[in-house]
This record gives sequence, C-alpha cells and structure tokens, in this order.
Amino acid sequence: MKILVVGSGAREHAIVHSLAREAADGTGHELHAAPGNPGIARHATLHDVAATDPAAVTSLAVSLGADLVVVGPEAPLVAGVGDAVRAAGIPVFGPDAAAARLEGSKAFAKEVMAVANVPTAMAHVCATLPEVVAALDAFGAPYVVKEDGLAAGKGVVVTDDRDAALEHAAACLAKEGGQVVVEEFLDGPEVSLFCVCDGTSVVPLVPAQDFKRALDGDLGPNTGGMGAYTPLPWAPEGLVDEVVARVARPTVDAMREQGTPFVGVLYCGLALTSRGVRVVEFNARFGDPETQSVLARLVTPLSAVMYAAARGTLADLEPLRWSAQASVTVVVSAHGYPQDARTGDPITGLDAAEQVSGVHVLHAGTTSRDDGTLVSAGGRVLSVVAVGADLTEARDRAYEAVTRIDLPGSQYRTDIALAAATPHRPRHAAPAVGQPSPEAH
Repeated sequence: MKILVVGSGAREHAIVHSLAREAADGTGHELHAAPGNPGIARHATLHDVAATDPAAVTSLAVSLGADLVVVGPEAPLVAGVGDAVRAAGIPVFGPDAAAARLEGSKAFAKEVMAVANVPTAMAHVCATLPEVVAALDAFGAPYVVKEDGLAAGKGVVVTDDRDAALEHAAACLAKEGGQVVVEEFLDGPEVSLFCVCDGTSVVPLVPAQDFKRALDGDLGPNTGGMGAYTPLPWAPEGLVDEVVARVARPTVDAMREQGTPFVGVLYCGLALTSRGVRVVEFNARFGDPETQSVLARLVTPLSAVMYAAARGTLADLEPLRWSAQASVTVVVSAHGYPQDARTGDPITGLDAAEQVSGVHVLHAGTTSRDDGTLVSAGGRVLSVVAVGADLTEARDRAYEAVTRIDLPGSQYRTDIALAAATPHRPRHAAPAVGQPSPEAH
C-alpha cells in the first residue's frame, strides 16, 4: 500500500518503523510522512507539509494516490485533517474533528462518559474563578485541575497546594474561551490501554504504563512522558476485558449514536483505584511514549489493523498476535526539559546504540543541519526502545543503548519499569496508592 503518516514525533516514527518492518514479511509498502523527521526519513519519503493544514495534507494524499492516511498527533485531528482526507475518498486512520473532541475538550469527554455510564472521577466544569474555588473546596486535597483544551499533556496540575491549584486555574481561564475541569483525586497506579475502533467494533491492544514526572522516583515537574513499558505483570487478571466492556465499547457506542462515530485509537488512561477501574482521560490517538513499547511487541501487521479500522472491517480481522517479549522505552530529553528545553545540540552514537541486541532508536525532537549534522530540536529528543525476554533484560538493553548516545546536557530517568521488573519491589511502578501524581490525572 501507499501509506501517508501525518506527524513528526516519536509516535509517528514508531508507526513508520512498524510499517517498514513488514517488508521483512514480504509486505512492502510505499511510505510517506508529512512532515516527518530525520529518523522517519530512513524509511519514508518526507514532505514539507504542515500536519495541521487539512487542505495541504489532503492535496498531498491525493497527489500520492495514498491508499491510507494515518494521522498521528492530536492537533491535526482536532483541526479536521481526518474530515478533509475522508471527503476526498481516502481511508483515514484517525477520528474526524467532532469525534476528536473526546481529547480536545475534557468537558465534552465527561459528558460522553456520563451518557455511556463510564466509571470516572467526579468533576465540575468551571468557567470562573469562584466556580473553581467552590469545586476545590468540595473535593478537597489533593487538588486536580485540568485545562479543558489541548495542552500537549501538560495542562494538568495535581497538588496539595491550594494556591498552586488556583494559580493554574486562573492561567487557564485567562485564555480565550478558557475553562477548566476540577476533579476528585483518583488513587492507585495508572494504566494506558489503546483500543482500535472502526466506529462500531473495538479491538484492544496490550496495556502499558508510562512515567510522566521528569525525575526518578516520580519527582520533578510533569512532562509529556519519560518512558514506558509493557507487559504489566502486576495488572489484575481480566483488566483488558473489563475496560473494553465498561469503558471502550460503551464510549464507541455512545459516539456512534450521537452521530460522531469514532474511528482510530481510543486511548483509555485509567487509574486502578481502591474502588475499581476509573477513567482518568481519553485521548483520540496513540499515546507517546507507550506506543513505542506497545508496537514493538505487535506481531500482526500494523497496516492490516489500521486499514481495517479505516474501512470499518475490524470485525473481520483475525485476533491480534503479540510477542511474548517485554519492551521498555526510555526517553532521552534535552537540557532544561520540560521548563526550558535547549535545542541545537549535536546528537551522536545512535548507530552504536542500535547495535545493542533488541534495540531501536526513534526520533522525537530532532532535525538535520545543512551539513548533515543531527541536532536536537525539541524537549523529548529520542525514544530508546528495547525488547527482551523479560522486563529486566529489556531494561538492561535499553539503558546500555542510552549510555552509547551523546547529547550534551541530556537527561533521562533511570527507573523506568524498575519496580515491575524487581520481584521484591511493589508490583506497580508508581505512583503509590493515594499519592498525588499527574500520571493519574
């Protein structure tokens, strides 16, 4: 197939990497990316087209004669790229703008969850500071305040400091049309589960866990994600079936019934609380960095899964096949990330890193200078992905590869999947039950 992948991050590189891997099975594809990145360029032809420009992406897809367009990030989905490409008669993996509101508006997501009877945190949608004050007082500490719109994974504050919660709310409300969602705090470890949907059918992938805090021990500021792993040896038996039955399928049914069928990936961010599974948030696309580890274990051709979803034939797809191996992803970030990430630093050692057995390196924030030098161009620069017989071996390989990469001033967490891989430690990786963490919100 001719496949166009829209986006430029590590998530999109993971998708392209998986599609390129299919060539080894005799299923070669002609791959294109808009705008892509230097790592994606190893497998796909890059096109200098803005990912959030529906007309430009559609024009490119038509000119290529694309058989499938895969929209990776949330911003193009909310901007209506999926709508425009579908209107041109090309199958799209990713929801239309109306359905992408599940991520674009937390208030809308709460409305859908209420209609679908999906278990989630109690919440108040607030448009004024007095409303925020009343909601904070009603729920008490820890305080959870979420910006209603897209915030690149950084619009959430979870804190015991009431003044800090109010400050975040005020900053969100000051934006045009700004409103916030104030929620009760959810205790327990977090799980990410991606469910592929075609508007009617739901096919779950394997669960993963990510790490949002910048520093070891879940300390430091919230980030877009510093690492992930799968499988989860501590996850309750039957968790995936429960989430599909109580969360994903009712949500997809509700979206279809209200005239906004959901096609693509429904990301279910979950908290395993003392009262049972609760939805923390929905996203309308693959999550980063969990995607990197999840796709590393997928044996079924990813192209077949996405094409079936785009064409409404998921019900005819054979059960997904998965590697028994474990996968660990470690994010290498730039100096100063997440507050003030430095860019322009040279990156070397990637070939040496990929010489470690079971390792591949995905680009997130990179660019190439005119002389060909690879340099950092974002906060999260690279995702180092390793597979191994178990989490311990996958961790060892990932961190061995990380040590071979040179990026001045770079930083990374050293405890990704550590707890889950160590028998005598708690079986979930963090946060501890009852402790505030943006990973649960």
